[in-house]
Amino acid sequence: MAVPPKKKKCPPEGAPEWMTTYGDMVTLLLTFFVMMYTTAQVDGSKLKLIIAAFSGLGVLSGGNTLQAGQLAELGNNIESLPSVTKGRALDQARKRAISQFEPEIRSNKVRISEDERGLIISLAADSFFPPASAEVDIDAARETLRKASSLLISLPDRTFRIEGHTDNIPTDDAGPWETNWELSTARATNVLHYLVDFGVRETQFQVAGFADTVPIAANETAEGRAYNRRVDIVILTEGHL
Repeated sequence: MAVPPKKKKCPPEGAPEWMTTYGDMVTLLLTFFVMMYTTAQVDGSKLKLIIAAFSGLGVLSGGNTLQAGQLAELGNNIESLPSVTKGRALDQARKRAISQFEPEIRSNKVRISEDERGLIISLAADSFFPPASAEVDIDAARETLRKASSLLISLPDRTFRIEGHTDNIPTDDAGPWETNWELSTARATNVLHYLVDFGVRETQFQVAGFADTVPIAANETAEGRAYNRRVDIVILTEGHL
């Protein structure tokens, strides 16, 4: 009697079950590394465009393209949106500031940072002012102020605020400054005068004195107080004009 041939088992259709878990893991890893690679800053206008590209998200109808081109709803080109352009200009200003002030940054005379106000160029007061004085030591500060003015001139559509800050040590009663409020404001004003002399438009500026109310380090140590004695040149974002 003939033995019938054995039927070959067909492989299951589709990918093995373990491939689903593996694919999810690879996707998560890719997302993780993309997030690490991208900058920490979020461009608000770009984020809104991305959200608006998806349908069913809150009050945003979505359905817009993210490709560079004409947007019928906005009547504008993504690459020419004012908020995007200004955001890109501020990012370029940060890179330029870090490059220009490299010697001063290494010697702790200048610090470059960013917060919700915008891009901040902090001048260490001890390097640019005599103790308890609001008169700029122009011999020590000239080159730094020239660099700052060059950077600000390249941003004709921006508003700048010069902020004076002190430590918490009270001023000398016999001196010219009754309190740290007057000293911080006078230092900021004098920096403004030099920047205007070097070509920046005066109408682009705001001036403020904060005394010791906005410390960036503890006033309990001499090093901390030295950090707090500063004049900040702030390139303001639109939300802080």
